[in-house]
Amino acid sequence: MRDPRLTAANGRVAHVSLENAVTSERFVEGRLMRVNRAIADLWRDAQSGPRQRQLLFGEGFLVLENVGERAFGVSQRDGYAGYVAREMLGSSFEPTHFVSNLSTHCYRVPDLKAADTMELSFGSRVRVVGQTGGFVELAGGGFLPGQHVRRLDDPLDDPAGVAEQFLGVPYLWGGNSSRGVDCSGLVQAALLSCGIVCPGDSDLQEAALGTELGGGKSQRRGDLLFWKGHVAMALDHEMLIHANAQDMAVAREPTEQAVARIVAQGGGPVTSRRRL
Repeated sequence: MRDPRLTAANGRVAHVSLENAVTSERFVEGRLMRVNRAIADLWRDAQSGPRQRQLLFGEGFLVLENVGERAFGVSQRDGYAGYVAREMLGSSFEPTHFVSNLSTHCYRVPDLKAADTMELSFGSRVRVVGQTGGFVELAGGGFLPGQHVRRLDDPLDDPAGVAEQFLGVPYLWGGNSSRGVDCSGLVQAALLSCGIVCPGDSDLQEAALGTELGGGKSQRRGDLLFWKGHVAMALDHEMLIHANAQDMAVAREPTEQAVARIVAQGGGPVTSRRRL
């Protein structure tokens, strides 16, 4: 049975790549659009929640069908299917950079005293068309501090260091931004920025990422620890970082303490330790 989270079909419409795999009234190529707001929720259905994940400014969304005020389609980031408010989507463009600071402000003109128009989260995609002083100019208008963006073809190289940028960010179920993030959103942001393909949910990450650490091997920076419904990243041989409901934020925690606490709270034991 196909995982509906990763299946570009809803019974009425499906992507053409699934023509011999699913039953649907029609099959379409879809239209690639991009998020035009700082954050857009990705919903499970066309009418209500719950929120599945979030998309960030400039990320691609392949629209297969419009349903009232929402569009059904697939996130270009990780193939996650769902519904996005149509007002959150705009014309497609080819990004050149991503926001590499935890957050940044977009200004009307290249002046730090000017009015800002939007706050963008780490991982947002933008197209840079020029540079003025310390600012980069964006296609469609607006300026970002140059030190807050990085070329897409020049990824970062320390996922744990990226995760540490999020320390103190509030916990948010399904969150993917500097305004709020959950455990799998934190891991995905860290890995994607380092050029590592990563699914959106912790169970999908456990199935797809790295290799299992055998018994007796100590953890090292960047290793992933999984529980049922939870994931954390190692900072060194004895500390980890995770977005968790205990702190309601991204926090560091000794690994042994986290393992014992989660067991005591009914979350069960570590299901796997994986090295990228």
